[in-house]
Amino acid sequence: MGIRRTSYVCLPCRASYKQGDDHGPERRCPRCAQPMTGVGSAFQPPRRRDTEGWRVLSVLLHAGVRFHTSCCQGCGPGYRPRTLAEVKARVAYARRTGEPLAKALVRPVV
Repeated sequence: MGIRRTSYVCLPCRASYKQGDDHGPERRCPRCAQPMTGVGSAFQPPRRRDTEGWRVLSVLLHAGVRFHTSCCQGCGPGYRPRTLAEVKARVAYARRTGEPLAKALVRPVV
């Protein structure tokens, strides 16, 4: 059986790295030495030049949303918004209804 790997992201560098458990509890970016954020094993990073994709990812990560696989939902992390328009609509929905932002961001239908 192989090493279990999960993705880590450095938002300032717009870089994603898959690392195993052998790197210790705190992961540092190899480019800028800043702490990286664990995002989960089902993460697919946007292209480095995709500014909007990285802004959406930043909002998701700061709200506490991660990309873990779940045996209950099938084979992926479930719905995640991909555009700023989708994020803005969900933020407005969360403010209007009082639902926590993390829940509103992963809700398939608003």
